[in-house]
Amino acid sequence: MTRFLLLVNMDGGNVDTPMLEWDEPDMQAHMQYLSDHLDRLRDSGELVDHQALTWPKHAKVVRAASVNAPVVTDGPYAEAKEILAGWELIDVESEQRALEIAADLSCVPGPGGVPTEQPIEVRRVMDVGDADLYDV
Repeated sequence: MTRFLLLVNMDGGNVDTPMLEWDEPDMQAHMQYLSDHLDRLRDSGELVDHQALTWPKHAKVVRAASVNAPVVTDGPYAEAKEILAGWELIDVESEQRALEIAADLSCVPGPGGVPTEQPIEVRRVMDVGDADLYDV
């Protein structure tokens, strides 16, 4: 089995309206789809962990300082669509299966039940023996 991290950014795919501005039934359908998606992964034994992150306005950036205390600021940040919203850590038989799960996650509905087609970044978690994956 191989672990993959599925990264979900704030990029709404084909939906420009922030979720907090959606109608309540659309938000509920979105969250129910995500819950069902996670249930399927739990049932198959492929889900290792998942987390959603708070909104970017709650984030801080920390930079170590060689002499003084670390510097903590409220930014700068990447564009909102590049900010990490959450992740799923999965343990699957193949990269193909990881891609299938990412595609299912990308189908999460937006307003009117239309799939958002949100981009999901799929990254393999390196093991000690994965020296060939150090190639950039």
